[in-house]
This record gives sequence, C-alpha cells and structure tokens, in this order.
Amino acid sequence: MSLSRRRTVGVEEEFLLVDGNGVPSPAARRVTAGAHEGIEHELQQEQAETGSLPRTELAQLAEDLQIRRRGLGRLAADHGVQVAGLGTSPMNAEPTLYPDERYRRMVTDYRTTAAEVLTCGCHVHVGIGSPHEGIAVINGIQPWLSVLLALSANSPFWHGTDTGYASYRRQVQDRWPISGPTGEFHDPDEYQALVDSLIRSGVILDVGMVYFDARLSARYPTVEIRVADVGTEPDSAVALAALCRSLVDSAASDSPWPSARPEVLRGAAWRASRFGLTGDLVDPLTGQPMPAPTRVQQLVDRVRPALIRNGDLDRVETALHQVLERGTGAERQREAYARRESLSDVVLDAVERGR
Repeated sequence: MSLSRRRTVGVEEEFLLVDGNGVPSPAARRVTAGAHEGIEHELQQEQAETGSLPRTELAQLAEDLQIRRRGLGRLAADHGVQVAGLGTSPMNAEPTLYPDERYRRMVTDYRTTAAEVLTCGCHVHVGIGSPHEGIAVINGIQPWLSVLLALSANSPFWHGTDTGYASYRRQVQDRWPISGPTGEFHDPDEYQALVDSLIRSGVILDVGMVYFDARLSARYPTVEIRVADVGTEPDSAVALAALCRSLVDSAASDSPWPSARPEVLRGAAWRASRFGLTGDLVDPLTGQPMPAPTRVQQLVDRVRPALIRNGDLDRVETALHQVLERGTGAERQREAYARRESLSDVVLDAVERGR
C-alpha cells in the first residue's frame, strides 16, 4: 500500500469534567451547548466527548485531537470546570444523567449498570473497503486487543479507592450485556443477524449498544476498536491509532488470521485490565502467559510491515518505549497519589498533563 492509499483513521475521546478540586461536575449540558462540531455530550453530565476528522496523516490527526481538546478545555473553563483524561474518576461521584430520552430508557432497563457508570474510553475508527473486509478484520485482531488494553490502562481508582486494577474501566464496561470480545463471524450477514436478534430480544436497545471490543460502525465505513482507556496526553491516542490502523491493514491483507475462543480472549482482557504492563499478559492463541514487554514486542513485530508502509514505525516505537519506561497512565496516577496521598492531586495532575 502506497502512502497515498493509506487507510483513514479517526479517534473519539471521552473526558471527565471536574471542578477545581478534581470532583466530577455535571456541567456537560452547559459546556456542550455552544460547542462546534467534534465536541458532544455523553451518557452522564460529568463527561464530554471529542471526535477527530478521518485522517491519513498522523500529524494531522495529532493536530485535530489537540484542537478538540483545547476547544473543550476553553468551553469547560467558561463554565468553571476543567477537563481530565482519566478512564474513571478517582474521586467519589454520583453521576447525573444527561437529559435524553434514549439515556432515560437505558437507566430504566439497565438500572445501576447505566445509572452509576462514569467511564471514559478512546475509540479508534479505521477505514475499511467493505463490510466483508471489516468482518475479516474483526475476526483477526481479537487476540491482540488485550495488548492495546494493557498499553492504554488509565483507570486504577474508583469511588475514592484504589481498585487494584490498572484498567477498572474495563471491569465496569463488562457489566453491559454484550461488551467485550467476540467469536468468529462468517460474514456480514451473520454479524447483522446477531445484532438484529439482540435488539429484537430486548437485550440491547439499539445498534449503539453493541459494545464489542471491535465492531462495524453503524455510522461510518470503519471498524471501530473500543478497547482502550482514554489517555491523559493526546500523543497516546495518536500512537494507539497508528497501531490500530496497522492491525487492520495486516488482518485485511493476511487472511485469515488465527482465532481464539471468546472465553480465552476474555481471560486475556481480564489480565490486561488487572495488571496493565506490570504483570504477565496472555497470548490467547497459545493460552500461555508471558512478560508484558514481550507481548508488546510480538504485536509490533506482527504489524511491522504495515507500520513501515504507513510511515508510522518510528512514532509507534518511540511511544511504546516511553510507556514501557515511565509506566502506563495507571502507574502514573498511583505515583501522583503517593506524593501526598491525595486523590485530588491525581485528577489535577491529569488536568495539567492533558492541556
């Protein structure tokens, strides 16, 4: 693939809106009311979402994300709040539902699961040529998504306590009825039949509640990879997007990739959620544990030809070296807490690093 024919990649990032002490603030209705395109509300009023344009150049994507973050930051400041790139809130919070009929239905049907969820993820959209290609990609990349989760882990605190997890957001997301990894689909018709069945049965309200780790987007000609916590700094999203694009490239061109049972994939995701990069990760194809840096290197080696074709290898290797050296967002949150044992410090440190 020539550089001129690279796949598009776009990123959606969810953020906490917090007050001067780091406590989530129900400001989204005011903050997003005057927002330009690319800044939207979410389920709870203590959060907001930004979305980039689809880009082929990572430099343009990085600029897009920075512009969106700064724009959201300015809107937030106008209403006395700040923006924090954290997967969950370290401070105690009682979320406030955004006034939307669909969200009200979600709380009615899913009760506490919907009412108390306050999590922020990073979703990467990678362009595909057809739904058939998208299904081949979704099937192929499943064994590697737990590595992306481990690299992005940025949510150790929940309701004022250290959960012991690197990504507790993952544990909260897994409460939804059809979140997480998927088994193999034969074709787009089988995928769509499953989604239609889940809607007819009342298990989910609509296609927007297909919370698979990787899904066919209902709005764009993309595969949407939803496994990552939001990053504190925008550069983390750019590196994640590059890895996702090269995974999609590789799975689409080297068909078929080996598959693993959903039970093993879920177990691998649990280990990534629990330990991030500080413990062993699981190779779902063999079931064997291995040191996290080894598993990360396996991912890079697997997609290296695509990273080179896309011109992304140097950026990705630099970003991975940094996260392996300084730790994931979860480790940095714990470091911020350890300085004064203050959860407020954790949030305000994230606010500053994300500017």
